[in-house]
Amino acid sequence: MTELSSLDDLKHYHFSKKKRSFLIIALTVLALFLTFMATLMIGNYAVSWNDVIGILMGGGTSAERQIIMDIRMPRLLCAALVGAALSLSGLAMQSLFKNPMASPSILGISSGAAFGASLAISFGIGAAVLGSYSIPFMAFVFCFVTMGAVYIIARTKYGVATVTLLLAGVAVGAFFNGLVSLVQYIADEETLAAIVYWTMGSFNKCVWDSFYLAVVPVVLGIAIILFRSRELNMISAGEEQAANMGVNVKLTRILVITGTSLCVGGSVAISGTIGFVGLIVPHIFRMLVGPNHKLLIPLCILGGAAFMMGIDTISKAAFSVSIPVGILTSLLGAPFFIYVMKTRKKEMWE
Repeated sequence: MTELSSLDDLKHYHFSKKKRSFLIIALTVLALFLTFMATLMIGNYAVSWNDVIGILMGGGTSAERQIIMDIRMPRLLCAALVGAALSLSGLAMQSLFKNPMASPSILGISSGAAFGASLAISFGIGAAVLGSYSIPFMAFVFCFVTMGAVYIIARTKYGVATVTLLLAGVAVGAFFNGLVSLVQYIADEETLAAIVYWTMGSFNKCVWDSFYLAVVPVVLGIAIILFRSRELNMISAGEEQAANMGVNVKLTRILVITGTSLCVGGSVAISGTIGFVGLIVPHIFRMLVGPNHKLLIPLCILGGAAFMMGIDTISKAAFSVSIPVGILTSLLGAPFFIYVMKTRKKEMWE
């Protein structure tokens, strides 16, 4: 940090920080817009920039409008929604537990969702009533089943300690992973393939109904976390210190975990399980703008949306077949996180 020897130095330092933050926000918004347009343009049927603008304004041929508005638009909106949700969930978990390794999977939420979806795929649970919505519904329900189980296990007469909650999440997640493996073991080949494909994470089946299904819980979850940005700032500096400053740590923890469950539940319901997004995006922005959640939260929402749209575009355009995005995020995420842990682990949390 620059040495501050006078009031003018302090003012200049704060001004430069605000200028840098504004620039990063502007670049993130620009990246989001450019990725949005590129996603609409790129595919098996290429559409020019001018044609995309014309179609969005109500022009274009009926075939072009169908490609853009009925196929690509719902898919990219689902990708943006999932990217924003998973990125923000990772940020919230890392701040709440003061652990740079934290992600939605650390509380077993993703594993619970995978088990719920596996039940619907293998045994048709809920299909009689919900039809094609049974898989996302079961995934969403088991997100909250998992969250409730973790909280009940971790709760003692003295309250719920962060370390205990983390350990309970690891244990419950491992349990649900075992159940998913059991379901896969007894499933026939066709069902096994469907379960494995779902757990890889993909937007290939996303349509407008998928977006409508996920948007309410995800937006609600984002709003809960967004309105707790001040408390997250304080808790990330220390729970005792936050409590001394008037923060209800217990209530904040419950609300943030609930918001995270809503985000993850809405996401996995339409895309399956996608890893590393909640690690990559928050770390990038934390290194760029520091630990202020009033900046980090909107940046993670915008950056996560742009990141996931970009990854989905690569997955469908850079290969002969559209591969699941979860594969790409893992291939990118593992080397990135190794790099961060080796070179920037001190800077991340200063």
